[in-house]
Amino acid sequence: MAQPAPPVIFSPARRLAVRQRMLRAQQQPDAPRYLLDDMIADVIERIAFLRHTPRRVLAIGDFGAIGAALASPDCEVTELEPGNGFDQETPYPVSRFDTVISLGTLDTANDLPGALIHLRNALAPGGLALASFVGAGSLQNLRAAMLAADGERPAPRLHPAVDVRAGGQLLQRAGWQDPVVDSRSLAVRFSSLASLVGDLRAQGLSNCLDRSGPPFCKTQITIANQCFGGGTIENFEILTLTGWKR
Repeated sequence: MAQPAPPVIFSPARRLAVRQRMLRAQQQPDAPRYLLDDMIADVIERIAFLRHTPRRVLAIGDFGAIGAALASPDCEVTELEPGNGFDQETPYPVSRFDTVISLGTLDTANDLPGALIHLRNALAPGGLALASFVGAGSLQNLRAAMLAADGERPAPRLHPAVDVRAGGQLLQRAGWQDPVVDSRSLAVRFSSLASLVGDLRAQGLSNCLDRSGPPFCKTQITIANQCFGGGTIENFEILTLTGWKR
């Protein structure tokens, strides 16, 4: 019996546009990329801790940084970028890697279990998969400001997110072996709501919901700015999924 299609939470067209805007923004020398930098440093540390020696690596959404970090004559890195048309919810065009790394892309997958299965299938037996993305618990101050601005009729504006418990269930469902799921917090201070929104856009985290709320009016923008304030510390909870293919 055919499986029902997953619900469409995120618009593929808007998701692509958000990613392409991010790629353009990242060409600027002063572009914020602290989230990706944190994910890359953490993934490299995990690989060393696991005493895993990458030889044939697939890196998704890494801007070339994984290739630079793992550069050696014995390590071949293949890079795929969703902003250039790669669809992480379809089978991969190449497979049998010993290491697959996905950074900051799975949080907007409509079929996240399917995307995790494709990650696993891209591995050779004994291969290691690592996936990091912004998870549940992030942007609490922004969420509070959006709710205050919407008043009694809150609209969908921020993405639903995966927490540690759901991440573990997803890995088991996708057939990852020896799964490990954990979350860490990255705190960033913002001078204003506009500063936060600018950073989110430059790092590919703006709204790509299939059915999002209407734009704010001037009054709502004023309320949101007042609620968020200045010098506010916002937390990003970064979820990391780790597992093997036996």
